[in-house]
Amino acid sequence: MTTALSILAMATSLLLIVLILLHKGKGGGLSSMFGGGMTSSLSGSSVVEKNLNRITIFVGSIWTICIVALGILLKST
Repeated sequence: MTTALSILAMATSLLLIVLILLHKGKGGGLSSMFGGGMTSSLSGSSVVEKNLNRITIFVGSIWTICIVALGILLKST
């Protein structure tokens, strides 16, 4: 169980890094490097940002649950 939670925590950590870097920054950081400057001309860019926010919150919640569960499991052994 501990191994599975550790692997899930590492996978969600990497996914969180990618998702956070994809967010549109105020200064146009890494998000503009991957075509973030072109999203202003698209009409549905606000829907994409909302979905990206929702996915990031969902993955962050899974990460938090994994970390808490790992802490409980490792404390009890």
